[in-house]
Amino acid sequence: MSLPFGKVPVEILKEVVFKNLGYKRAEVVLGPSAGYDGAVINLGKKSLIASMDPITGAVERVGWLAVNINANDVATFGVEPTFFLSGILLPEKADLKTIEDICSQMDAAAKDLKMAIVGGHCEVTPGLSNPVVIGCAIGITEKGRYVTAGGAKPGDKLILTKSAGVEGTAILATERYDLLLNMGADDGLLKSAQKFFEKISVVKDGITAFKTGGVNAMHDPTEGGILGGIHEMADASTLGVRVFEENIPVAPETMEVCGLFGIDPLQLISSGAMLIAAKPECTEQILEKLGEEKIEASVIGEFLIDPTKRVFVRKGRRLKNLPRPKCDHLWLALTACKSEKF
Repeated sequence: MSLPFGKVPVEILKEVVFKNLGYKRAEVVLGPSAGYDGAVINLGKKSLIASMDPITGAVERVGWLAVNINANDVATFGVEPTFFLSGILLPEKADLKTIEDICSQMDAAAKDLKMAIVGGHCEVTPGLSNPVVIGCAIGITEKGRYVTAGGAKPGDKLILTKSAGVEGTAILATERYDLLLNMGADDGLLKSAQKFFEKISVVKDGITAFKTGGVNAMHDPTEGGILGGIHEMADASTLGVRVFEENIPVAPETMEVCGLFGIDPLQLISSGAMLIAAKPECTEQILEKLGEEKIEASVIGEFLIDPTKRVFVRKGRRLKNLPRPKCDHLWLALTACKSEKF
């Protein structure tokens, strides 16, 4: 059986990956689990939050993305990321400039987030067509002072910061710029879409919301986009969810790029947005504090007690089951992936 592009299906994770986790150590509070953004390890009076992600679908800013994407995962716990390690895999055609570009990007991103790059590995790997950077971000907090993606409660409001498809829009506008121009896209709109890279960090989103109080869970919607992220959050919390399509912000740049490729912006990789489960009585204050930091945020739904109830309220109030992405729609645009479109 061949696997789809992107994340390995959760069924295979449960059947294979999660059954091969080495020795069980008492310090591990949260290990590999579906829908969670990282691990939690207790060390004395401190909790260590660690996360790992590769950057494979982008070329131009691979080093910069590696730092930010991994830092985002730590921030979903309400913890500031402080350390970074990387594995840099280079294609045979790589030269010194390739290494310089990747490392300088990582350096700039880490300095912006006040993270120290503390180690890693770099090699030329046969068979690659583009560089791959695998990152690991680590944060430290007081023992137990964090939230996870699995902490949502029935009745919690579901908040989304920024908009759908932020990272995917930036990648497509950069990697497929010439093609989009030939397809009729406006040059100014594409230049604007390329600047979406500047929105990808959600460290401020997560830390601001957590410090405000009333946050029960947070999740970074990466592969599978907003819809995939919502499912992962509901899975981790063993809850259902009701989502209102008309409340999900989609930028004009994202609508244009997705329209030309015939893909769904709600199933497009969405690093740059944060999903937040908040107590109803704290929701307005969280929105206010995010606004003070100039972070746009919207209430897009609510969590339900029945985990089998995943409701998608379409425009016009038509109800359907919340779609679960089979393949991130970035891959539908970048490759010949034939997964069913929305």
